[in-house]
Amino acid sequence: MKEKMARFMAGRNGNDQLNLFLFAVDALLLLAGLLVKGPAGRGLTVAALALLGYIYFRAFSRNFPRRREENEKYLRLQYRLAAALKVRKEKWVQRKDYKFFTCPSCKTTLRVPRGHGKIKIVCRKCGNSFTGKS
Repeated sequence: MKEKMARFMAGRNGNDQLNLFLFAVDALLLLAGLLVKGPAGRGLTVAALALLGYIYFRAFSRNFPRRREENEKYLRLQYRLAAALKVRKEKWVQRKDYKFFTCPSCKTTLRVPRGHGKIKIVCRKCGNSFTGKS
């Protein structure tokens, strides 16, 4: 049986990171559909079943380039979100020792030590200077 399944899946996309994420979203939609009563619950269940159909479509697809492109877009988005959350966390951890400013011309985030009063801040990226209270 295992060999038959392996032969069937040969040349097909299978599961990737995007499919695993979509499966988690599908499980949440199904759970919400069970908990919500009335037409809204039925709508969530129908949406979950449609998403499950799309998950199977992606898993059994033989169009590797298109599925790879979709997965890469998802991974890029996931990376950008993770990087943004990491920056937010670092700012939160350093908030007692540093104050953060945004350069008005290039929008770069600048970090300045706290407790120095009103200071002149020079952007290292564009050279623009502005004043701020640390």
